[in-house]
Amino acid sequence: MKSVHVKKRALFTALFATGLSGIVAEYCFATLSTYFIGDSVKQWSIVISLMLFSMGVGSRITRSIKTNLFQYFILTELILSLVVSFSAVSTYFLFSYVEYIGLYIYSMSCLTGALIGMELPLAMRLNNEFQELKLNVSNVLEKDYYGSLIGGLFFVFVGLPYLGLTYTPFILGSINLFTAIILLVVFKDKFTQKMNRVFSIGSIVLLTLVVSGSYFSEKIILHGEQLKFSDKIVYQEQSMYQKIVVTQWKNDYWLYLNDNLQFSTFDEPLYHEVIVHPVMQLLNNPRRILILGGGDGCAARELLKYESLSEITLVDLDKKLTDLFTENSEFAKINNQSLSNEKVTIVNQDGFNFLENTQEFYDLIIVDLPDPRSVELSRLYSKEFYQLCRLKLTPKGGIITQAGSPYYTPKAFQCINITMQSANFSTLPIHNQILSMGEWGWIIGTKEEKSKDQMIKLLANYKDGQIKTQWLNKESMKLITSFGKDFYLKNKKNSLEENSINNPVLYKYYEQGNWDTY
Repeated sequence: MKSVHVKKRALFTALFATGLSGIVAEYCFATLSTYFIGDSVKQWSIVISLMLFSMGVGSRITRSIKTNLFQYFILTELILSLVVSFSAVSTYFLFSYVEYIGLYIYSMSCLTGALIGMELPLAMRLNNEFQELKLNVSNVLEKDYYGSLIGGLFFVFVGLPYLGLTYTPFILGSINLFTAIILLVVFKDKFTQKMNRVFSIGSIVLLTLVVSGSYFSEKIILHGEQLKFSDKIVYQEQSMYQKIVVTQWKNDYWLYLNDNLQFSTFDEPLYHEVIVHPVMQLLNNPRRILILGGGDGCAARELLKYESLSEITLVDLDKKLTDLFTENSEFAKINNQSLSNEKVTIVNQDGFNFLENTQEFYDLIIVDLPDPRSVELSRLYSKEFYQLCRLKLTPKGGIITQAGSPYYTPKAFQCINITMQSANFSTLPIHNQILSMGEWGWIIGTKEEKSKDQMIKLLANYKDGQIKTQWLNKESMKLITSFGKDFYLKNKKNSLEENSINNPVLYKYYEQGNWDTY
């Protein structure tokens, strides 16, 4: 009787572990798909749907299994441990060798889903020996669902923020492997001596592979990452929100977030001087400033050149990014240690949520965020977002947002412009050529009603030498407002829709850009 109780407990423990590792495996593949392909809503939907479908296929496969249920159950656990453990490492390694990594991620998701789908039916049939049907089904599903809850919490609060996609899959693989080993020990009477030997050797080999893979995973991932970049990687970090990579060529650094270039020290003043000084000139040197994004600290560096400025609140979601440009002495030189300045307060929070909850008002809001290439980022370029910004501005306040390229993504650029106008901002588009990024654009918005000509005239009053700059001067202040004729949109402005949370058209316009010509 005691032996039966132990076996039942072992089986239920295996089901709990299966539910835990299964749900985290789904989240890992969905996160990988988001990092490598983009558009998280689409990728999470595709991956989860594929895995659920494959679980159904796996369940159906078990109908053809008539005998040796324990052998198949153990074999499923062992294969799953191998597949899950090396999911992230193999994806990073193959990314530089295959044309479309999504096909590999989707295939691995299907394989993992099929293996997970085989586990539950097999477990129910194995549990028939210990419980009647109604208790069998409810107990098996109960343990699996409880494991899923713990797995989801583990992924969000421990796996992704602390272990990253480098080590989390190996933890999952180890769970499946040790589950198989426990079942082999407890149910050894279910196997022939030969099968016990085969599974024992297989478990030892797999354990060696998982431990070795975990040990060398960072080097393997670094090798795969390095193949994507022509310059040497000097820093890489997987944060909870994104992949941070810094490369170096000679004395210059390049910052990439999820493989997208954010800036290069080779030419970053061409970006950061333009996102700061024109709007400061237009608003007559505002004192209280909010930066949304800008975790590299370069925009804050430019703002701190104004003695009249009293405080800067910098809100960036990713603490690992702000810590990098605060605590790493080499990278902190890029922003002149601006993030350690007593006038700067760093808040690691979602920008939209911060605006909703803050009771403060600002003279200027600088939106220095990644391009709106997904639904989530598109939310920070929406009418609702700009209305919230307007609400948090002082009567003579203003806003400037980076808006992508006016020539490579003209629809997205103009969509941001008309969306800001729909939020009752008077707008002025500006642009500049950035050598490493191409032609780039920003949209200035003022709370006070001002015509485009009025704003251009105010910018033309800029005096050389009033602020120390590396590129910007009186002449360039005039040129950044000049776009020439509307060539790239070919008179399609009137057909563009404003971007809103309920109608997120911006990311679609961004996808229609012609970056391939750059």
